[in-house]
Amino acid sequence: MSSDDLTTLLAKLGKRLDEQEQRIETLTAENEKLKKLLQKQGEKKGAKPPKFTENYSVEKNKGKGKSKRGKQSTGRRRQDSKLELVERTIEVYEVGVPQSVCVWRANQYVWRIMDGRAVYIRYRFFTHPETRALPSLPGVRNRLSEYGLEVILIVAFLHYWVGISLDHTCGVVQFFTGLALSKSQANSLLNQLREDWSDTYDTIAELLAHQMVIYIDETGWKVGKDNCYTWVFSTAMHVLFRCGVGRGKAEAQAIVGEKFTGIGVTDDYGAYQSLFSVHQLCWAHLLRKAIKLMLQHPEEATYKPFLDELYSIYQQAVRWQQDQRLSTGRAAKVEQLQARIRNLCSRAGTVLDKEMMPGHEQTFIRLQNELVNGLESLFVFVAHPQVEATNNRSERNVRKESIIRQSGRTSKSQAGANRRGIIMTVLATLNTRLQAFTLQALLDEIGRWADNGMSLFQAELDGVMLAHAPPTP
Repeated sequence: MSSDDLTTLLAKLGKRLDEQEQRIETLTAENEKLKKLLQKQGEKKGAKPPKFTENYSVEKNKGKGKSKRGKQSTGRRRQDSKLELVERTIEVYEVGVPQSVCVWRANQYVWRIMDGRAVYIRYRFFTHPETRALPSLPGVRNRLSEYGLEVILIVAFLHYWVGISLDHTCGVVQFFTGLALSKSQANSLLNQLREDWSDTYDTIAELLAHQMVIYIDETGWKVGKDNCYTWVFSTAMHVLFRCGVGRGKAEAQAIVGEKFTGIGVTDDYGAYQSLFSVHQLCWAHLLRKAIKLMLQHPEEATYKPFLDELYSIYQQAVRWQQDQRLSTGRAAKVEQLQARIRNLCSRAGTVLDKEMMPGHEQTFIRLQNELVNGLESLFVFVAHPQVEATNNRSERNVRKESIIRQSGRTSKSQAGANRRGIIMTVLATLNTRLQAFTLQALLDEIGRWADNGMSLFQAELDGVMLAHAPPTP
């Protein structure tokens, strides 16, 4: 380069430096103006004046957010930092291929829980040189997973089944296992579980629609600031949650169809009317209403005898339900019980005088109307002994959700409500199947799903569909 060219280059660089310095001065002046403007606005609204403690200069933040190679950081650990945490190395070979023939293909680093403690494991994969797919890892979702399935299940159990927040869930996991999970990592693990169990949720929903007896209840829920509901559908072997939805009849029909062909057990909420071919009203609700009237108004002489007789009728019905000698004649027993209800409810049909009648008297008449109008739905459990007289099966599941709602730990979004419904459904349904509801039992069952290529619920549904299939000619 000649001296003239060098002089020209230096002049250009000097000019550019002058322009940059002028630009910095302009931005600095604008920054000061904005500070003063914000301070004035804060003083006008009675707020505390903003404090600018951070250094936002170009020099201070130069290179922030980039790795040493100049690329944007992904947040994943580098290989050298992973090796520092490894406590154990496990070699995984392709099944059916002699180890002497296999060659190293890849590594995978996974946090596992072993003997109650978090252990960082390096898996080294060896396959035949011509094999393209790597062997699968039992208890690990896929090749990208950095946490074993046991970690995901522990997080799901603590957050949804126990009902503690994600922050507390991470704290409990770290306290007992030593594994430090961030809230965002725990949230990501739950999203993975929702993805894995989404089809299983649909399978359980379809199985419910084919059951002979179903128990349904609902409770309030929140999605963000919106008031919604959580529905629970239960049988002896299935539980399904629908979280963050409305309370209309269509929500139940989305699971059981427009008209359920079996027997439904519910309270007297209007959405259940004409939803079932046969409907059993929950006796627990009816008795609680009578008990409340007696306790709140002991001065009313008629309320206690009414409760005593109503409970006597219920006890007689339960005895006949459990009497195995009644192979026939159950219809006659139901008629006797219905006659006793009619005799008991002497004020049914009385016109309510809302201005002259005390509120508790109106409630008393409404209860009698409910009993008489629902006569056909009071003693279904006597005619069909496999049906329970109360809706306690679903009420127990709803009660836990109600407690969580009251503590303010509801869903922040519709996606979160959907995730809760999916995970709670699979956990609760497995709870009805497993002899012991433990982490190891869950892992063993889900491991069988991977081995069989389908969940036990899909196998059940296939059996149901085969049984209902028309015979081949």
